[in-house]
Amino acid sequence: MSDVNYMHNIASFLDELADASAQSILPLFRSALVVENKLAGQHFDPVTAADRAAEVVMRDLILDRFPNHGILGEEFGNDRTDADYVWVLDPIDGTRAFISGLPTWGTLIGLTEKGRPVQGVMNQPFTGERFAGDTRRAWYRGPDGARELKARPCQDVADAVMLTTTPALFKGEERVLYDRIEQQVRLARYGTDCYGYAMIAAGQADLVIESGLNPYDIVALIPIIEGAGGIVTSWTGGSAANGGQVVATGDRRLHDKVLTLLSQMV
Repeated sequence: MSDVNYMHNIASFLDELADASAQSILPLFRSALVVENKLAGQHFDPVTAADRAAEVVMRDLILDRFPNHGILGEEFGNDRTDADYVWVLDPIDGTRAFISGLPTWGTLIGLTEKGRPVQGVMNQPFTGERFAGDTRRAWYRGPDGARELKARPCQDVADAVMLTTTPALFKGEERVLYDRIEQQVRLARYGTDCYGYAMIAAGQADLVIESGLNPYDIVALIPIIEGAGGIVTSWTGGSAANGGQVVATGDRRLHDKVLTLLSQMV
């Protein structure tokens, strides 16, 4: 099978994974489900039966269809992550939003090839929206139909709409640097989780700054934003595939300016 056909099959399979995970999650959204704390006695890190059921069904499908691929998942750990192709799964990115009844969560399904994110989907089954990309193009399907995704131009920090999950992500010097940028942007909004990154690809926002991310929080989103013409890196301009400090923009000119601000000493 040619590389083109192989990746086409992968793209179709991503839709299967998104559909299957949605069937596990949706019946439990806005229900009286039990919420556990993965860090019992410490900080609150919630997990639900929906998180676990969705990851199980995706893992089973991957192992059946692509037994030589690896898997990195939030709820059930890693399997063969030294493989050429590794699936990176976050069944519910934004579990706090999920348990609060807010629709800003999503299922993140990414694929890396030799460590590089090459395919990704962010699925929000409650709103019926699906954002996908392969680094070269990005596309959307939702209640208003299907379309290509294109990030919008925004050259200056002062004109930017910035999103982040919460300023509490930032500690010490990070918070000082973040606050400096927030004070300069046109508008800042919180509580967006993965949905904020999707809004960059959709041309509705310009900048996301976050810290403390895991690979499963960001890998699926990188091919979507890149496919829409945007860029995602670490705060120092390197790969964001391992998580950590992440900055995403729809305009490379804005990205360069934000990286400069993030590099300045406190």
